[in-house]
Amino acid sequence: MVLNSSLARVGWRRARKVLTSRAVTALTVPHGVDRYLGLINPLWSVNEVRAAVADVTHPTPSSVTLTLRPNGNWDGAQAGQYVRLHVEVDGMRRTRCFSVAGSAHRSDGLVEITAKVNPAGTVSGYLKRHARPGLVVGLSQAEGGFVLPAEVPGHVLLISGGSGITPVMSILRTLADRRHTGRITFLHYASGPDDVVYRQELAALAAAGPRLTLIHAYPRQHGRFSKEQLLEFAPDYADALCYCCGPPSLMDAVGSLWRAEGLGDRLRVERFTTRITAPPAGDPAGEVRFARSGVSVRGDGRTLLEQAESAGLRPDHGCRMGICHTCTSVKTSGAVRNVLDGTITAEPGERIQLCVNAPCGDVELDI
Repeated sequence: MVLNSSLARVGWRRARKVLTSRAVTALTVPHGVDRYLGLINPLWSVNEVRAAVADVTHPTPSSVTLTLRPNGNWDGAQAGQYVRLHVEVDGMRRTRCFSVAGSAHRSDGLVEITAKVNPAGTVSGYLKRHARPGLVVGLSQAEGGFVLPAEVPGHVLLISGGSGITPVMSILRTLADRRHTGRITFLHYASGPDDVVYRQELAALAAAGPRLTLIHAYPRQHGRFSKEQLLEFAPDYADALCYCCGPPSLMDAVGSLWRAEGLGDRLRVERFTTRITAPPAGDPAGEVRFARSGVSVRGDGRTLLEQAESAGLRPDHGCRMGICHTCTSVKTSGAVRNVLDGTITAEPGERIQLCVNAPCGDVELDI
């Protein structure tokens, strides 16, 4: 059931049709088909995308690159999209979002991701220390609109910082595989040369493609992003379709410049971090009830995810910043306030993200 070729894909689709038939489903009640398939091979599933780690490299001291071989449920990815990766750490399923770094035209069906290791992070640290060939992880289908248009313009400007290089690297690799005849300007910010993931490959691409201009910027040497700096590195930036991914400060600066110059429609951004503003004092007064668990706590102003964890509960969660939707749960009653935009909703039975919603008075959740 590993995706090796179009022939294997066709074979797997036929097998899945049989495995999901009413007869097989009835025979596997109450556990379901996947439980039995997993006993034979943990990579097998009729519904879930699972992937085996095929290779592990450590391109910089603080990063890890995984090459993954997904099963036949994988639908592929466009350049610039991301996946939610699920891995079990200390008995708990953890989920994080990672950009797909490989070319959309990769012919071997493998998926590459590169994780920047967060010293305080659970998943990236686990992958850095423990990922080995053969480890099986879960994947979502590829998501996100940070992708190339059907008709790529003659000049593409890629701006990235730190680990934000991965989605723009996917775009660059894809354009290289297409033998894109237009110009590409790639401006990447890093602390220093040793922190640049894909540095050797970037140099090789620039050497092989005269239409690619590669610029490494190191803030201590060149300063942070500014219009003056951009005019020095890429003076014709206004003519390009720009893709930007990196730290919030870099993306905010790029976004401000593009909007100020009326170029907002020529800028594409990908954010994996979001500033979460704490709710003001006084809002959370009330009781938070986790109905299925039979647990109640006094609202203390933090997000519902944080309050649930403090109460000893372990709801599924991923990014903790309102992106991956893993923590989405049903609110049976009460009002909550989205800490990202201040929106207050009080519809009974609505599905909310625990990580970015705080209670307003009494709230009951189906947890």
